[in-house]
Amino acid sequence: MSPTFRALHNRNYRLYLAGSVVSNTGTWMQRVAQDWLVLSLPGTGGTELGVTTGLQFLPVLLLSPYAGVVADRFSKRAMLQVTQMGMAFSSLLLGAIAVSGHAEVWMVYALAFIFGIASAFDAPARQSFVSEMVGPDDLTNAIGLNSASFNTARLVGPGLAGLLIGVLGGGATASGWVILLNGISYFAVIAQLRRMDARLLNTPELRGRSPGMLLDGLRYLRSQPKMLMILVLVFFAGTFGMNFQVTSALMATQVFGKGAGEFGILGSCLAVGSLAGALLAARRPRIRIRLLFVAATGFGLAEIVAGLLPSYAAFALFAPVIGFSTITLLNSSNATMQITSDPALRGRVMALYMTVVMGGTPLGSPFIGWIGEHLGARWTLVIGGLLVLVGVALALVVFRVASRRAPAAGPERPMEAAVAA
Repeated sequence: MSPTFRALHNRNYRLYLAGSVVSNTGTWMQRVAQDWLVLSLPGTGGTELGVTTGLQFLPVLLLSPYAGVVADRFSKRAMLQVTQMGMAFSSLLLGAIAVSGHAEVWMVYALAFIFGIASAFDAPARQSFVSEMVGPDDLTNAIGLNSASFNTARLVGPGLAGLLIGVLGGGATASGWVILLNGISYFAVIAQLRRMDARLLNTPELRGRSPGMLLDGLRYLRSQPKMLMILVLVFFAGTFGMNFQVTSALMATQVFGKGAGEFGILGSCLAVGSLAGALLAARRPRIRIRLLFVAATGFGLAEIVAGLLPSYAAFALFAPVIGFSTITLLNSSNATMQITSDPALRGRVMALYMTVVMGGTPLGSPFIGWIGEHLGARWTLVIGGLLVLVGVALALVVFRVASRRAPAAGPERPMEAAVAA
C-alpha cells in the first residue's frame, strides 16, 4: 500500500474515515449556509456574523478541558455517538426553523451555541480516538488522512452549498434546506462507529473519577516546552487568523460584490491548498519544530497578502496558499501533541489543545467582524496576519524559556521518535 494511505489497512479506521467524509461534507455545507442565513436576515452584518461564529465556538473555550477528562474516563467510541446525535439535533432544528420562514437572529445564536456544546465534547474524544484505531506506527499518517478527508469535504461542501442555495432561490429558506442536509449527514458517522470491531481498538485503561484530573493535565502540559510552544502558535493562528467564515464572507460581499455561489467557491479554493497540505503531511515520516514555525510564518504572511489583492479572481487563486499553510501548521501541531503525550493523559492533552485552537474563535471572531464593519473587510486579513506573526515571535520566546526550565529529558519514548527537534 502507498505510504500516503498506509493507515487504511486497519478496518476500523477505514469505517471511521468513510463516515467522516460524508459528515464533514455536510458540516462545510452548513458553515456556508449558516453564514448566508445570518446575512439574509433583516438588519444583520459583519458583527452578527462574528457573534454567531463566536457563540458556536464559545462552548469549546468553556467546556473542552472538562470534556477531555470525560474522554479519559469513558469509551470514546460511545461518547462520539452521543456527540454526533447532539450536533444532528441542533442542525435539524435550525434547518427546520429556517425552512419554515420563522428564523430570527437570536434563534441562530441559540442553536449555534447548542451545536458548540456538542462539538466541545466531540473534539477531544475524536482527536484521541485516532490513536486507538491505528496505533503509534500509523498515527501521523492517519492524522494526515483525517485532514485530507476533512479538506476534500471542504473542497466539495462550500461550492455545493453555494450552488444549492442559488438553485433554491437564495435567502433564509434555501439556507435552511442545506442545513437540514447536514443534520442528516451525522448519522453516517454514527452508523460506522457502531460497525467497528471493539476488539481491534487500542483502548487504554479507563480511569475512574478522581480529584485533580484536570489539574494533572495542566501540570503535564506546563512541563512540556514543545507543547507550550505549539499552544502559543495555534492560539494566535486560531484566534486572529483562521476566521475564514467571517473574512471570506466579508471579502466576497463587501469588497468584490459577489453572491452565495462565489462565497462558496472561496471555501473550495481554500480547501484545494488544504488538501494538498494534508496529503503531503500523510507522507511525512517525522515532524521538525522548524516546520511549525515556517508554516505559522507563511500563514501570517499569506493572510496579509490576501488582504491586499485587487480582485476576486486574484483572491480566489491565492486562497490555496492560505489553505496549504494553515493545514500544515494544524496537522503538524496535532500530530506532535498526540505522539508526544502520555496515553493516560491524551484525552486531556487534546482537549486543552482543542480549547486553544478553537476556543480562541469566540474572542477573535467578534473582533474580526468589528474590524470588517468599521475599518473594512481587507483589514480583517491584514491585521489578523500581523497578529499571527506576533504569535510566532512569542512562541519562540516561550519555547526557549521553557526549555531552559524543563528538567533534563530521559530516554525518548518510541512514539516521540517520530517528532524531531
